[in-house]
Amino acid sequence: MVRYGFILLTFCTTLLGCAVAPAQERRPIAWDGLGQDPNKGANRAHVAKRRAPTDPAPAESDPNQERERMLGTLRPYSEAWWAVHDEIEAENDRQLGTKLVICPSCVQSPPAGEEVTGSVR
Repeated sequence: MVRYGFILLTFCTTLLGCAVAPAQERRPIAWDGLGQDPNKGANRAHVAKRRAPTDPAPAESDPNQERERMLGTLRPYSEAWWAVHDEIEAENDRQLGTKLVICPSCVQSPPAGEEVTGSVR
């Protein structure tokens, strides 16, 4: 019985080691909405404190603000309109990419020089 308890304890400890983020990583985690929000709790207070702006940034720092005004002056769905629209979307994607954090231990990079596909053998 003690042997099974030791095996169960070892298994649970191994799983716990995989689920815990490294101590130096204090960034918010991308949450899928299922289960408990990992950004809540003691870690969340540290993140909120660090991100609290001491001096709010001026409204002119948003590069899309000027593009939005220009978009309103152009004829809808013209070539120029689409060019400005694509710039706005690219900037939005870039901003999202800087905010989105994926757990580095959750994403495995493929081995170098090996072709990887999504097929199942």
